[in-house]
Amino acid sequence: MTDQVVTVAVTGASGSAYFIQLLHSLFEQQVKVYLLLSSAAKVVVKTELNLSLPEDDKDLKAFFLDYFSISDAFLEVYGKEDWTAPVASGSNPANTMVVCPCSMGTLSAIAHGASNNLIERAADVMLKERRQLILLTREMPYSSIHLENMLKLSRSGVTIMPASPGFYHQPETINDLVNFVVARILDHIGIKQSLVSRWG
Repeated sequence: MTDQVVTVAVTGASGSAYFIQLLHSLFEQQVKVYLLLSSAAKVVVKTELNLSLPEDDKDLKAFFLDYFSISDAFLEVYGKEDWTAPVASGSNPANTMVVCPCSMGTLSAIAHGASNNLIERAADVMLKERRQLILLTREMPYSSIHLENMLKLSRSGVTIMPASPGFYHQPETINDLVNFVVARILDHIGIKQSLVSRWG
């Protein structure tokens, strides 16, 4: 296992395939993950991937351990009000946090320091501790309010990464498009990836 710890937060925006591939890639490189899922995320996962995720956090962890065939050491799952989780405090944050995908509601809450649930609080911790925070935004079109919130966060050091796959690698499947986006996330957090060949 590497020393790096990545918080992966999943909100109710469309794009469940992105976080599944991101988790797979992180586990493949033996990176420990703190996983946070919103209630809306579970609904979207069911709709998009036909995966029925357990409500209980312990059952959810067991589900993903089996799904990815990984050991207990690689994953911790925390509920939306688990205020004793490491990610809730600046004394023990992860190295990096990725909100994947990130809804505009979550983006707004982070931009305004709402901290009404663990996802928002964990992101607030990353901001105040000057740690890496990546938001894989998913919406179209963007309103002026969305864009203003993104600019505010970008000026605070947050990486705004819309789920906008390229096509120059001549994708043939949906997975090829998903891999392109996840590869860019991995590049930004310094995790080795072989999902997409590099330009040139």
